Amino acid sequence: MNFLRNLGLLVGLAVALAIWVMLPWQALLVLVALFALWMVFTRRGQQTASITAVGISTLKQRLGSSAVVVIGIAGVVAVLVALLAMSEGYADTLRKTGSVDTAIVMRGGSASEVMSGLDHDSVVVIQQAPGIARDAQGKPIASAEIVVAANLPTKGGGPDDVGSVQLRGVDEQQAWIARPEVKIIAGRKFQTGMRELIVGKGAQRQFVGLEPGHDIKLGNQSWTVVGVFETGNALESEVWGDGDIVAGTYRRGGSRASVTVKLADPKAFDAFKASLAADPRLKVDTETTIDYFSKQSEGTSKIISIIGITVGLIMAIGAMFGALNTMFAAVATRAREIATLRAIGFRGLPVVVAILLETMLLALIGGVLGGLLAWLIFNGYTASTMAAGSVGQLTFAFKVSPQLLVNGLKWALAIGFVGGFFPAVRAARLPVTTALRES
Repeated sequence: MNFLRNLGLLVGLAVALAIWVMLPWQALLVLVALFALWMVFTRRGQQTASITAVGISTLKQRLGSSAVVVIGIAGVVAVLVALLAMSEGYADTLRKTGSVDTAIVMRGGSASEVMSGLDHDSVVVIQQAPGIARDAQGKPIASAEIVVAANLPTKGGGPDDVGSVQLRGVDEQQAWIARPEVKIIAGRKFQTGMRELIVGKGAQRQFVGLEPGHDIKLGNQSWTVVGVFETGNALESEVWGDGDIVAGTYRRGGSRASVTVKLADPKAFDAFKASLAADPRLKVDTETTIDYFSKQSEGTSKIISIIGITVGLIMAIGAMFGALNTMFAAVATRAREIATLRAIGFRGLPVVVAILLETMLLALIGGVLGGLLAWLIFNGYTASTMAAGSVGQLTFAFKVSPQLLVNGLKWALAIGFVGGFFPAVRAARLPVTTALRES
């Protein structure tokens, strides 16, 4: 019978924790408000408040063991938030690269630009499709682009340490109109027909020799860096040059990887996509750039999130055991006090809730400290990784969002709840006479 009852407690606890982790912050506020009303206006709630006040007043006498719980949970939250901030920053960088009023066209079945190839005739047909915005001269705003891998020495490494940068050959006139977020912050734009490059500030941060005026070697040819640009998104990790020169250097002829177009209106996308799908000369996939780049981030973001949650769970188990030991010891030292309270009419529920509140208070302090630590150290911290489906390093910044901090606090409180639950249940179940003898 006891086994079934304990099994029921474990199952109920697991379900409660799963629901708790998935709750939005608005629901959490509602629960807190309802719990506060219960404590104020019900007899058992008032008993809970009284027992909790006594327990909190004794925390100073248990400062060492309480600090173990706080520090352990702070470590869990800091690591969890930091790893999830990496995933959030990576995905956010790619999401900001696209927009709803631009579209990208690639060969059918291509997962990314580097896997795509469009011949010259296909590029011409795509650029004349309806729904594309036009510039002041009446030309369609469509940049036929080629994307290749280029190896460059990385900063901070040895002479043989090289990394892969994404070299993008663009239409010198239309690329800037299609992507107005590209701003030259040093030097100038490259000139058509010249082996000149502009580099993203993220790429400049990662690789050697990408300062204006420097010459670098790409594709067995010497190129001159003439400018640095910023975009606030993944394009900052790239190096740009004239599309015809890049294609000639890498023997791609008139083919291109993709065509990026500016839509006359976001509502024109469906008509644009339908016209390309209906053209028997083409076999292409068409997406808005915001959808395309969001998909590029999904795989890597999931992997990082899974790693973060796995590491967090492992650390959380250790923190739970620390909380369990602390609270079992605290309950043992207060056995006579708890027994006396129950003897004079206090029910088991207030005892359980009071012990849980005490543990969750320590967990809350640890969660706040861990979240603050993660925010101070990692928010805005710049890192680089291989972009999903890409050929170059992607520079991005960790993003410690308010939602991540809320999730960290939810984890902290869940750890505190588990850490206090079993000691609380034991204290409530222990016969009064037994408790008095134990103390």
